[in-house]
Amino acid sequence: MEQRIGPSSKPLEGAGFDPAFIPGLTSPMAAEPDGTKAEGEPEDAKPAEESAAEESLVEADEEEAPADGPVFEASDRRASFTADHKGVRLALDDQNCEFRWDEIGAVETETTRFGKRFTITVHTPDRRWYPIEIEAKSRSVFPEWERELDAVLDAYFEDDAQKEQPEQPEEAGSED
Repeated sequence: MEQRIGPSSKPLEGAGFDPAFIPGLTSPMAAEPDGTKAEGEPEDAKPAEESAAEESLVEADEEEAPADGPVFEASDRRASFTADHKGVRLALDDQNCEFRWDEIGAVETETTRFGKRFTITVHTPDRRWYPIEIEAKSRSVFPEWERELDAVLDAYFEDDAQKEQPEQPEEAGSED
């Protein structure tokens, strides 16, 4: 006769035991120790899941393909800022946010007078702003960062005034 070593009760679930517990959501199913399938599980479930995962990886690779154009990246040990053809991404520790170009009202930069902090603030049309501070190795990189960010903004960011007013051809000359 086989005997089990250890407790025979199932582990308790809930917020007191699992900080990620959210009432109403089901917990993940535990894998069967002997490799048996649950009733009603299709025979080819694993290959279908694997093929779906491969398809999503291919789609992700296609999305990640960089477009021909300028890219600006600045980061330090805690924060990072990236601006490219997709938009702007900010990250601070484990917090991330992403803005498409049509969600941005303005991008502002600021440097401290004596320190090595480069502040980039993303303003949205609904009057919210998202600042991030990047600590540079030296103040000498600030002009380079300004030029690179300006190149990205010139390439991808469109002001509302530019969107509303179509370009008007210049008059060749006036007749008297």
